[in-house]
Amino acid sequence: MIRLILVDDHAIVRESLSVVLKREPDIEVLAEVGNGEDALAKVRELAPDLVVTDITMPGIDGIELTRRITSANPAVKVMALTTHQDRRFVQQMLEAGALGYVNKAAGRDELLLGIRAVAAGTRYLCQEVAAMLLYPQLGEGVQTKLGRREIEVLKMIARGQTSSEIGMSLYIALGTVEVHRRNILRKLDLHNIAGLTQYAIREGLISL
Repeated sequence: MIRLILVDDHAIVRESLSVVLKREPDIEVLAEVGNGEDALAKVRELAPDLVVTDITMPGIDGIELTRRITSANPAVKVMALTTHQDRRFVQQMLEAGALGYVNKAAGRDELLLGIRAVAAGTRYLCQEVAAMLLYPQLGEGVQTKLGRREIEVLKMIARGQTSSEIGMSLYIALGTVEVHRRNILRKLDLHNIAGLTQYAIREGLISL
């Protein structure tokens, strides 16, 4: 059984994550807290196996929280679950002692893979973060032009997926996919799918 504490300053995020995790037979959510101070108190009180924490929070942020937890309680593992995908945040979390880093945009399966890996003492980075660290020269141009969701849609378009398939994969409406598609073409000053595919390959977002 993986005994964990959720730390996020947005109540709706904590509650949604808790619902997902409580469905898993090998995961027990011991507590849900909204700031670093309460998280430290709960770690001392409950001695969890794992703390899943956001980074940007009022007071003690996720980086400092991780540093304090891993220093005082080395048996407690920490995994970041955040919207931040900047290299600086990733490096600071890993340097503070976190074993895992998962973007909130990741799917349920990747979240659970991360939790189970980190709880077992194995480092886990979600796919996009791992690619960024392994190949820092790839995709940096597109990251300055497109948002995270637009990059996801671009990758899927370049792989040949239809708008319907993209919508089903990302749990978004078909109309939303079409809006993303138009915005991507406009922002990149491209005019067709062939151009998008060539751009994605050139930026290292997909491979041949």
